[in-house]
Amino acid sequence: MTTSSRPRVNHLGRDVSSRIPAWDAVPGLVALGERDEAIWALAAPYLTVRDNDAHSLFSYGLAAALLSQLPEANEGIVLPAILLHDTGWSTVDEREALEAIAPGGGVPELVLKHEKEGARIAREILTTVGLPASDIDRITEIIDGHDSRPDSMSLEDSIVKDADKLWRVTPHGRAVVCDWFGIDDDESLRLCAYRAYSELFTEPARAMSRALVAVGSMQNSPQLELVHQREQS
Repeated sequence: MTTSSRPRVNHLGRDVSSRIPAWDAVPGLVALGERDEAIWALAAPYLTVRDNDAHSLFSYGLAAALLSQLPEANEGIVLPAILLHDTGWSTVDEREALEAIAPGGGVPELVLKHEKEGARIAREILTTVGLPASDIDRITEIIDGHDSRPDSMSLEDSIVKDADKLWRVTPHGRAVVCDWFGIDDDESLRLCAYRAYSELFTEPARAMSRALVAVGSMQNSPQLELVHQREQS
């Protein structure tokens, strides 16, 4: 347990820890396996630009959730690809990287650069880890075009693209976008939800997007603000 999640008070006054189920009994919990831990250890140094380390981990969780609903997809392609998809931004200056993705603007050549460089870095990492050459080819093909390619080559490609875009409407994604562009959470939610939804490929991703956006809407509602004011009074 991290320090920030430790309880400050126990209103019930008795210990309920014996009622907490084991990790593997809970649907939906996600952790990196041995293969992906090895990939992450090599990828993390390339992901310090623009919060891409946290973005990649959250996207990994979203990809795992999508895989649970689309079991015909190959997780051995999807999960390494989502961990590595943004490593190429390490070759682009951080301020230029924000310009490359800014609403109403963008720098397509930098988007293409991060895809090409990401595919190169991914190939080096996956070769070091020892993945089969055929898997490496498929993973790097997905990475090389994950933002610029408007269509999808495969179900695996669709899941990687969807997990990447779904991150925008998570609490972490919205907070990062607020910081990037100097907007508030309601503006970030509207911007991210509008930009992401039309780009999603799978029905589970569209359902996940609507659920996340619905929760975000209530988080920013005036009714909940009144609840918070009551709790603080």
